[in-house]
Amino acid sequence: MKKGLSICIAILALLSVVVQYYLMLKNSSASLWETSIRFFSFFTILSNSLVALYFISLSLKFFIPNKKASFHFGLLTAITVYITIVGLVYQLILRQTWSPTGLQKIVDELLHSVNPVLVILFWVLSIKTGKLRFSQISSWLIFPLVYLVYVLIRGQFSNFYPYPFLNIEILGFNQVMINSLSITVMFVLISALFVFIHIKASNKK
Repeated sequence: MKKGLSICIAILALLSVVVQYYLMLKNSSASLWETSIRFFSFFTILSNSLVALYFISLSLKFFIPNKKASFHFGLLTAITVYITIVGLVYQLILRQTWSPTGLQKIVDELLHSVNPVLVILFWVLSIKTGKLRFSQISSWLIFPLVYLVYVLIRGQFSNFYPYPFLNIEILGFNQVMINSLSITVMFVLISALFVFIHIKASNKK
């Protein structure tokens, strides 16, 4: 089951990112360079890209003889945390802000609903294949914190903020800091939950 699921995730994650890029280029009035920068300024895109790269690497062993799987449970957990946050923030905050149709709706659901659920399922199936510690959480936070700093700094120069809750121009600095702190706490809590579940599952006889 893990073999088929791994390949499925790799295909869906890559396909959804590529099609979303095509749709953004098609509908953008900005230059190719600016549109590309904005595209990769979405945490959703970065997280789904990480999912695609991880599972493509993992799936290669099924097609290349003697290819060792690029499996690392700590890295898998970090990526699972990121894509879980993508799903939660979208469902709780962003879903009601727009109503995509057609191909955009399909891609939207893949990026924010289907891919997160499939990655979480793969993580559950892999839960006893590695070791996790609560101390690892601090290293998992580096990526989203660097992302946050990048988005806020670039936003000051470009006036482009990928998410409304990070828009300093509209909300003000203090509110954005509160929003950022709230999401950081969510990252910590979700990470701790995954570690806790792993430890409990690993301790079962």
